[in-house]
Amino acid sequence: MSKLTLSFIKTVEKPGRYADERGLFLRVSAGGSKNWVLRYQRDKRRHDLGLGAFPAVSLKAARLAADTHRLALSQGIDPLAQRQAEQQGILAAAGPVTFREEAERYIQTHRQSWKNVRHAQQWTHSLDDHVYPRLGAMTVEAIETDDVLDVLIPIWSRIPETASRLRNRIELVLDAAKARKLRTGENPARWRGHLDKLLPRQKRSQMPFSAMPADRLGAFVRELDSLDSTAARACELIIHTACRSAEVCEARWEEVDLVNRVWNIDARRMKAGKLHRVPLVEAALQVLEQQRGKHPLYVFPNARHSGALPGNAIRRVMAQLNADDYVPHGFRSSFRTWAAEHTDFPRDVCEMALAHTLGDKVEAAYHRGDLLDKRRQLMTAWSAFIEQGTRQVVSHLQPEG
Repeated sequence: MSKLTLSFIKTVEKPGRYADERGLFLRVSAGGSKNWVLRYQRDKRRHDLGLGAFPAVSLKAARLAADTHRLALSQGIDPLAQRQAEQQGILAAAGPVTFREEAERYIQTHRQSWKNVRHAQQWTHSLDDHVYPRLGAMTVEAIETDDVLDVLIPIWSRIPETASRLRNRIELVLDAAKARKLRTGENPARWRGHLDKLLPRQKRSQMPFSAMPADRLGAFVRELDSLDSTAARACELIIHTACRSAEVCEARWEEVDLVNRVWNIDARRMKAGKLHRVPLVEAALQVLEQQRGKHPLYVFPNARHSGALPGNAIRRVMAQLNADDYVPHGFRSSFRTWAAEHTDFPRDVCEMALAHTLGDKVEAAYHRGDLLDKRRQLMTAWSAFIEQGTRQVVSHLQPEG
C-alpha cells in the first residue's frame, strides 16, 4: 500500500478516509476539514484515536505520533485509555467545578455556532438573573432536582417562556458537565420522565403577544419620558420606530444617519437577514439626541457589562411603570392594529414598516424598493397620534402621492 504524500494531502477534497500505513489514515470531512486518525485493535475491539488536524499536525508529526502509540500498544498500554486517564487527572487537579464556571465554558464553546450574538447575551443575562443566585456557586456534581426546582418554581407560571428556556439551558450545561466526567447520574433538569411529573404543564396563550392598546401609548410615553433611564429611552425608540427589541437594544451609532434621518439596521441583525432602513421621525431623533456621547459604539449601552442593553431591561422598565401586563414586542402589534384600523396606508407600506417579508412571492418579486418615503409619512402620523395621547380618528388620513 502506497503512503500518503504531502502534495496529495494538500489538494485532496473528496470526503473519505485515505490510508498512510499501519492504521494511520487521513479523514476528510464533507466540510473539507482534515484530521489524522490511528486505528488499532485491542481486546478484539477496534478503536480510533484522533491525532489532530492537518495542517496543524503535519504528515511527519502524525507518523511520529502513530509510532509512539504503536510502541505503547506493544507494551500493553492502551493509548486511548491512557489519554482519558490523563484528562481525568487534569480535571481532578483543577478541583471542583461550579455551575457558573461550567455554564460560562458552555457559552464560550458554543458561541460561534449560534447564529446571532444576541443568543449568547440572552444565555448570560437569564442565568445571571435567575440561575446563578441559587446554583452559581454550587459544584455541578452537587446539583439535584430540588435545587433545579428552587430556580424554576418561582417563575414557572409568572414568566413561563423564560422558565422553559432556563430549564433547557440548565439541562444542557449539566449534560456537558457529565460528558466531561464532572458529574454522574441522571440529569436533574431533564423534562421528559422527570420534571414533567413535578411541574405543571405550561399553557400557551392563544395570543402570542400582549399588546398595549394604542390609545394608552400617549400616557405611557409621557411616563417613560419622566424616567432618566437608558432602558426608558430604548423603549421610546421601540414605540416610535415599531422595531423589534433586539434591533433597538443593539443599535450602533455607525448605523445611524442623522443627516438623512435614516437608521440602517445591519442585515446580520435582522430576522429576515436583509438590510432594513428605518425612517427617523422627530420623536425618534429626540431619543437619539439624549443618548449621544454615552457610548462610542452602542446607542443604548449596558450599565452592568461592556456591551449593548439586554432585552430584559425593557421589561423591567415596563414593570416599573406598572405596564408588565404587556410585552415589548406588543408595541409592534399596537402599531399594526392602529395602522389598519385608523389609516388608509396600503398594506405593503405597513408590513415593510415592520420589516415583514411579503407573503405573496409574486408580489414580493415586483417590490424591489422599500417605500422609505411613504413609510416616513406613516411613522410621522404614528408619532403624532402617540403625542396627542388620546384616541384620534384618522380614518381619512391618506399618504401623499
